[in-house]
Amino acid sequence: MASQDWFEKDFYKVLGVDKDVTQAELKKVYRKLARQYHPDSNPGDAKAEARFKEISEAYAVLSDPEQRAEYDQLRAMGSGARFTAGGAPGGFEDVFGEMFGGGRAGSYTFRTAEGGNFDDIFSGVFGRGSRFEPSGGFRGAAGPTRGVDLTANTTLDFVTAISGETVSLRQADGRTIKVKIPAGVADGQKIRLRGKGEPSPDGGEPGDLVLTVKVRKHPVFERDGLNLRVTVPVTFAEAALGATIEVPTLGGGTVKLKVAPGTPSGRVLRVKGRGVKTAKGTGDLLAEVQVAVPSHLSAEAQEALRAFVQALPDENPRDELLAKARQ
Repeated sequence: MASQDWFEKDFYKVLGVDKDVTQAELKKVYRKLARQYHPDSNPGDAKAEARFKEISEAYAVLSDPEQRAEYDQLRAMGSGARFTAGGAPGGFEDVFGEMFGGGRAGSYTFRTAEGGNFDDIFSGVFGRGSRFEPSGGFRGAAGPTRGVDLTANTTLDFVTAISGETVSLRQADGRTIKVKIPAGVADGQKIRLRGKGEPSPDGGEPGDLVLTVKVRKHPVFERDGLNLRVTVPVTFAEAALGATIEVPTLGGGTVKLKVAPGTPSGRVLRVKGRGVKTAKGTGDLLAEVQVAVPSHLSAEAQEALRAFVQALPDENPRDELLAKARQ
C-alpha cells in the first residue's frame, strides 16, 4: 500500500542508485549500506540508527516489484501534472502546491500528461477509498497506514540449518525477537515474519520482517536440493574387486554401502531417506565414489603392480576418446 509521504521521499537517492537499477544491484547496494549503518555496528549512534531505518524503508519499497511500480507511478505524477486556474479558492494547493510548483489561491483542474480522471489515479495509488473532493480537499484512503517492512540477515552452520533452530535477533529499535528457523532451510532462503517490522505511524498494522538466512559450508557434505552429497574415496582394489565400505552421514553416524566390482570414479551410490527432511519431503544421501591413487609405493608394491599390468589385456582405455576427437 502506498504511503502519502512517498511524495517527499526519493528512495533512489536514499540508496544512491539510478531509477533503472536492477533488483540484483539494488540488493547489493542495500546489503553494503545495511552493514555500514546497522545499530550493532554503531552502538549508541542515533544518526546511524536513523540512517539504517531510512535505508530499510527505501529498500522495502524498491525491492518489491509491485510497490516499486506504484512508487514510480506516484513520483512520475509530479513531472506530468499541470493545473488550470479557476475561480473559487480551494484547499488542493495546501496539500500538493509545493510538489507541483506552488499554485496560488483558486480552484484547480488536475490533468496528467497521459490524461485520465484524478479520482481514478489516486484511488489506484492510495486505495479505492481515496479521492479528490470537488471543494478542493483530499480525502485519504480509508483505514490507517501499514508499517514499513524491515529486512535482516542471520547465519547458521550447515547442521543447524538442516535440523532447524530458534535464534534471537536484535532489531533496529533495540527489541530482541525469537525466530523459529524451519528444518531444512536453504542458503539464501527468505523467511517473512508477520507483524515484526516497523509499527504503523497511525495505529495500523505493523510491517513484516523479512529474514534472509545464510548457511555456512560443511567440510564434508554439500546440499543438492533435498539431497546431501558426499565424496567417498575407495582403493583401487576395492573399486576393481568390489567391497563393503562405511560412508559418513550427517550428524556423525555411518552407513554401510556395497561397491560393485569394476566401479569407476564418479559413480554415485544412493542411500534413501538420509538427506534433508522438510515439510515438503525428504531427500537422499548421494555418495560419489572416488578411486584413490597411492602417492608412494614400495619397491615390492611397484614390482607387483608391473606384474599386474602385464597380466591385463592389451588395451588402451583412451582409444574411444581419441577416435571421437578425430571425427
